[in-house]
Amino acid sequence: MKVKILFISILSTFIISACSGQSKVVENMGEHASHQEHTSYDIQEETKGISEIPHFLKDKPEDMQIIYTAAAKNKELLENIPCYCGCGESANHKNNYDCFVFENKVSGAIVWDDHGTKCGVCLEIAAQSILDYQEGKSIKEIRSEIDEMYKDGYARPTPTPEV
Repeated sequence: MKVKILFISILSTFIISACSGQSKVVENMGEHASHQEHTSYDIQEETKGISEIPHFLKDKPEDMQIIYTAAAKNKELLENIPCYCGCGESANHKNNYDCFVFENKVSGAIVWDDHGTKCGVCLEIAAQSILDYQEGKSIKEIRSEIDEMYKDGYARPTPTPEV
C-alpha cells in the first residue's frame, strides 16, 4: 500500500509539474519533433534484473527512476498500451513498454532502453497506465482511455495490437 501511495504522489507531482512546465523529468527535452530526431541514439544497458537500475538512470530524478522500475514490472500491461511520441516509426517500438525495456533475457537479466528518459509522452503514458491498473481498471479500459487521450495532436501510435 505504501508503494501505491508513493507512486500516486509521484504521478500527481509529475503530471502537475509537467503541465506547468517545471518538471525536472521533462525539462530541457525540447520540442516533440526534436525528440523524434534523437531516437536513433537510444542507449541500451543490461543489468542483472529489475531491482538494479541502469547507469543512465542514476543521475535522473527519483520519480523517473520509479516510473522506469514500475514500467519494467508491468510488462503485460504496457505491451498492450501504444506510445504516441513517434517512436513506432523512429525507433521501431511496438508499444509503450519498448520505451523503457529493450529486452527481457531468459536469465532474468533486463536490457533497459533510455528512450523514456528523453520523452515526457512515454513517461506520462506509462505512469497513467500503471496507476489506472493499480486502481483496478482493465487493460482494455486503460488502452481505450490512452487512445482517446492521445488521439489528437500527437504522433501516430506504435503498432500495438488491439486488446
